[in-house]
Amino acid sequence: MPLPDDQPHTRTRLPVGEQSSGQPSLRQSRPLRTLLTVLVVVTLLVVAISIANHNGSLAGGGSAGPSGAAAPPPPGGSAATAASGVQPVNTTTNGIATGYPDTDQGAQSAAANYAVALGGTDMFRADGRRAVLTAIADPSALGALQTRLDQAITPDVLSQYGLDAQGNAPQGLTFVSRAVPVGTRTDGYTATATKAMVWCVGLGGLAGTSSTKPVAENWYTLTLSLHWTGTDWKLTDYGRQNGPAPVPADQQAASADEITSAVQQFGGFRYAR
Repeated sequence: MPLPDDQPHTRTRLPVGEQSSGQPSLRQSRPLRTLLTVLVVVTLLVVAISIANHNGSLAGGGSAGPSGAAAPPPPGGSAATAASGVQPVNTTTNGIATGYPDTDQGAQSAAANYAVALGGTDMFRADGRRAVLTAIADPSALGALQTRLDQAITPDVLSQYGLDAQGNAPQGLTFVSRAVPVGTRTDGYTATATKAMVWCVGLGGLAGTSSTKPVAENWYTLTLSLHWTGTDWKLTDYGRQNGPAPVPADQQAASADEITSAVQQFGGFRYAR
């Protein structure tokens, strides 16, 4: 039942003229103060995060070291077959990388590059052979290695490769002989001597349209005896055995012109472990 007009009311409403003029401005200022508070909090958070990240990078927590190079992976973080290395050598002798550190990795780097040199075309010419051996052999073993290889690479052997007695290819043909290291390891490493095994795939033959000895691949493993001379790893002896050879790929062989072009356009590498 509605209350009569003379009953007391629970809410008092002032006349329009007597209402406080400050309340509307207070209600309007609250959203502005809330927005300013939010902006201040967000700004402080951004500054705090920036300072934390900066301090973390100074403490070495980033992925790069002082020189900007990527930090090394933690121990055991990379597969045993992954490529690795401490520092590449930057000196050469007769075009062959020399000046390796007296470490296991240094010996493996030397073995890989020496395998490339021993498998190159220079070894089929007397002058080239002497230059290679002078660069990679221990001085105490140089004479014996030179005699051994001179006796092994005879004119009859050269003719089997399609070369003349001086190791030159016939006119219009390109002689190909390259060793490509696939992997290395050492056996019985010490700071003064070690045996290093280099698993290689070799390319050999005569490239050209009239070739009767086309370029073919050959898998083998070299065992290099290395001696630390005080300044570098040098070769004292070597041996070679066939394989291990993977299953040949079902891939169409390139034409003679394609092989010749590839040999002329693609240079070899220096290796470091």
